[in-house]
This record gives sequence, structure tokens and C-alpha cells, in this order.
Amino acid sequence: MSTFQSFENLLGMARLDGKRVVFVIAFRGFRDEELLEPMKVLSEAGAAVRIASSALGTAEGMLGATVGVDLLYTAVRVEDLDALVFVGGEGAAEYWSDKAAWKLAKDAQARERLLGAICFAPSTLANAGLLEGRRVTVFPTRRGHLSGKGAILVPEPVVRDGRLVTADGPQSARAFGDALAEALA
Repeated sequence: MSTFQSFENLLGMARLDGKRVVFVIAFRGFRDEELLEPMKVLSEAGAAVRIASSALGTAEGMLGATVGVDLLYTAVRVEDLDALVFVGGEGAAEYWSDKAAWKLAKDAQARERLLGAICFAPSTLANAGLLEGRRVTVFPTRRGHLSGKGAILVPEPVVRDGRLVTADGPQSARAFGDALAEALA
């Protein structure tokens, strides 16, 4: 064990070595910090992180961040991951009515993988029928949509309900990453 790992263990920080996380982002218009902050938290803890989107190449965030897309979201194999995270931003609307995105989220839930969504992205999970009776949070403009789909809205920045973690927006991105890491540990 390295000195760094020993120090982390003394502080009680969980390592995520061997954990595999896929972030699903809009190819254009994902919210930068909602991807970058949780990705940093998980990567620094040792998780292997991949980016999936609706196109290959360089995806662009709302605030100018660019990231390489590793795979099409339709090629994600849920059995090969530990967590699936949908990122918000104005581009997240591309997945709201996308049956392939719904199937991916349903498969993750069925296989008891950690499922995360931040900002606008919980609407994809709601439309997939995954939030009825679940405690969640979401960006304020989407609250009516989620409550209409049977979700139990909690006025907190980040909410964990079993293997489901949701967050309300960019200001909660770091805390969302921390909650995902805790749930994966």
C-alpha cells in the first residue's frame, strides 16, 4: 500500500479502484461543471470514468468545456459498469423522450447499478418510469414534471434514495460527485 493510500485510509476516504462509471452527456449543451466536478471526484478516488453521448468526437458544454466522447450511449453495456450518470444542462433534453436512453436507465436499475442524474437529467429517468415513489431532487424548473410522474420531491441539493442519486443543478455538482462516490464505495 502506498503512503497516499495509507493516508486516505486513515482519513476514512473510500477508494473506488476497479469501479467503472459512465457519464451520459448531450453532445452539445451539457452543463460543464455537472460533468467535470463529479468526474474529478470519482477519478481521483480511483474509478475508471468514460463519457457516452449521442455522437462520437468532441462534445461541447454550455460554458465552453470540451470533452472527448468514448462511446455512443446506445453502445453502453450496463453489465460492464458500476454506475450510470446522466448529466444535465440545456442539451439534456435530447434524452427526455429517447426510448434508447430510457432502456439504458431501466437496465441499470434492473441490474442494481448506481443510477445518477443532475439538474435537467432526472426528467429522462422520470419519463422512463423510474422515479415514481422515489425521493429525488431536480432543477427548480423541472419540479412540476417530476411530481407529475410520481416522484417525491425533496428540497435538498443532493438526494440519495437507495441506488439512486439526484442533484438539483450546477451549484451542487461537487456534492453530487461526493454522494456518487459514497454510494459506490
